[in-house]
Amino acid sequence: MRVGVLTGGGDCPGLNAVIRAVVRKGVQEYGYEFTGFRDGWRGPLDGVTVPLDIPAVRGILPRGGTVLGSSRTNPLNEQDGIRRIKDNLAALGVDALVTIGGEDTLGVATRLADEYGVPCVGVPKTIDNDLSATDYTFGFDTAVGIATEAIDRLHTTAESHMRVLVVEVMGRHSGWIALHSGLAGGANVILIPEHPFDIDQVCAWVTSRFRASYAPIVVVAEGAVPRDGDMVLKDQSLDAFGHVRLSGVGEWLAKQIEKRTGKEARTTVLGHVQRGGTPSAYDRWLATRFGLHAIDCVRDGDFGKMVALQGTNIVRVPIADATAQLKTVPPSLYEEVGVFFG
Repeated sequence: MRVGVLTGGGDCPGLNAVIRAVVRKGVQEYGYEFTGFRDGWRGPLDGVTVPLDIPAVRGILPRGGTVLGSSRTNPLNEQDGIRRIKDNLAALGVDALVTIGGEDTLGVATRLADEYGVPCVGVPKTIDNDLSATDYTFGFDTAVGIATEAIDRLHTTAESHMRVLVVEVMGRHSGWIALHSGLAGGANVILIPEHPFDIDQVCAWVTSRFRASYAPIVVVAEGAVPRDGDMVLKDQSLDAFGHVRLSGVGEWLAKQIEKRTGKEARTTVLGHVQRGGTPSAYDRWLATRFGLHAIDCVRDGDFGKMVALQGTNIVRVPIADATAQLKTVPPSLYEEVGVFFG
């Protein structure tokens, strides 16, 4: 059997650990051959491949990013995209496809498996931790660790100047990174997309913090929205999956706080720093386990499934279950941490 492997969407710490595990177990235990597809769905769409064998995956476990490259290519928007993918898989002798990605990449895999009979197995990847049917996605732990370290460092400069520091983290539709890093980093305000915020309340929390002779740290997810306003966009352009480019809510928030409280406010946008660099030990562990179970799915012919973490067990779920709706922060969990605001 020949198995294709691709990584799509944004890069993420732990991708290489999945690739390594899939290839090592597939070659050593099942005698499979592998084809690596370049740059997400562009690889099978255009037939762009790289060699993928045991020598190719040596030493990649601690490396960030992906040795296969990635992109936000959407083959469903391409002319004859499905036919081109099926023709290229047949020409290359690829019998099954391991797709490693988030909502968009796995959404394509769902369509290919369920509607067009392409044998796909999914592996959940996103730093946002917003895929349903799995307790955690790899990449999330690393992103939270990076954001928490940044918040820790910003506390000292905020205190030195007695100014407000607004930290903008990733999170388009879900606030998992903001919630986890904000709580771990001792932020005084945490704003998430699931809960539209009241700017007057934010300013009240900031003022309360200054009264206690401390400088406030405000953590805001890029997709957070003011209760009486709109989402702040970087520009109006859309990617191949129809997503707008976010970033800017942190700067907007800092200006509003400064204007309303008279206190100096500055913004730090962590951006792509959160998903770059070497993966944490937990993400290497989780990604490796996902890879081992994904190739078992291929062996069993259990296609249209995604490997998922439930408790401490790796299970198989329909890919469609993971992409049907996003996993967002429940109101009760957000309210739980509200005691630390202000």
